[in-house]
Amino acid sequence: MAQNNSAFSDSSVHVDVKDYYGKRLQKTADLKTGACIAPAQPLPAFIRDALKKVHPEVTARYYGCGLVVPECLEGCRILDLGSGSGRDCYMLSSLVGEKGHVTGIDMTEAQLELARKYMDYHMKEFGYKEPNVRFVQGYIEALVEAGLEKNSFDIIISNCVVNLSPDKKKVLEEAYSVLKDGGEVYFSDIYCNGRLTEEIKSHKVLWGECLGGALWWKDLLQLAEQVGFSQPRLVTASIPTIDDKELQDLLGDFKFVSATYRLFKVPRGNTKSCKVMYNGGITGAEDVFQFDCHYTFKANEAVEVDGEAASILTHSRFAEDFTFQPPGGSCEPCNKPKADVVDPFELASQLASKGPKPAAGGCCSTKSAGCC
Repeated sequence: MAQNNSAFSDSSVHVDVKDYYGKRLQKTADLKTGACIAPAQPLPAFIRDALKKVHPEVTARYYGCGLVVPECLEGCRILDLGSGSGRDCYMLSSLVGEKGHVTGIDMTEAQLELARKYMDYHMKEFGYKEPNVRFVQGYIEALVEAGLEKNSFDIIISNCVVNLSPDKKKVLEEAYSVLKDGGEVYFSDIYCNGRLTEEIKSHKVLWGECLGGALWWKDLLQLAEQVGFSQPRLVTASIPTIDDKELQDLLGDFKFVSATYRLFKVPRGNTKSCKVMYNGGITGAEDVFQFDCHYTFKANEAVEVDGEAASILTHSRFAEDFTFQPPGGSCEPCNKPKADVVDPFELASQLASKGPKPAAGGCCSTKSAGCC
């Protein structure tokens, strides 16, 4: 837990965000825009069942921009950045099982108070003898300083939180530090179609509504590379609603998108493509597994993937879910080029024209290598 004499301290942005989420917002309906509200879409039954077990007051104070539930959760150690009221932490605590563990970190004491209030309630609801959840007060820019160990988490999730930080590179650096080799950051956030003006970035309500601090989506690609992550893999995207006319006028021609990305801590520089075959069996995706917007794998069908995707699948928790056929084997030639970077605004438009997809965002779970 962050101490008063810690090196990291509140910036004016942190103070404003604490005030907005700790005092001004009392329920989701108090939000002035739809930037922090997940679009309606079908969810797998096991996710719906887990959410039903979360206490109603915890759910009512949830402000995430998209449900973030990656694969391979059983037995995993998961960190939720900006855990807020604890809704996602408790839902995930049900999915990781009693042998798994979920840590939530948040800087807003009022939100942490609410989350801790229902610890016993949820452990009884899940039938656990001992709590598999903890909540830490601290900053997402200073995870190690808050007491989180380096190389200790299998998965890091985040819901509409990174945009609230004034130092997004530091957030990614800290996440990289506490993530295990082969681990993943799976997160939804709000992005912009350009770099915002100082006037917009200094507007307290726009920042609190997840708009004023939105990163230009192309800057995410650069920051991830600088920190050491693999190229961000775009999973899904949607356009949020901004119904408040006063805020719309302030934003002018800037456009925003809610996007889910995967970042992996795996060796970089592997440019060899190869064929992979999904073995099937991932819970919720037994026959078809959507890895990102480039690759949707059907069970027992060989697919040629680019070198970065091959490296991720080889070194991450998905390794046991795939059969690999490297170049030089029966699958030659393997010349799949590096996957093109996808504009999240274009993907959001494409998905909107096709209608909602079941379990968008990769909401599924599995037992596999690495953390299970």
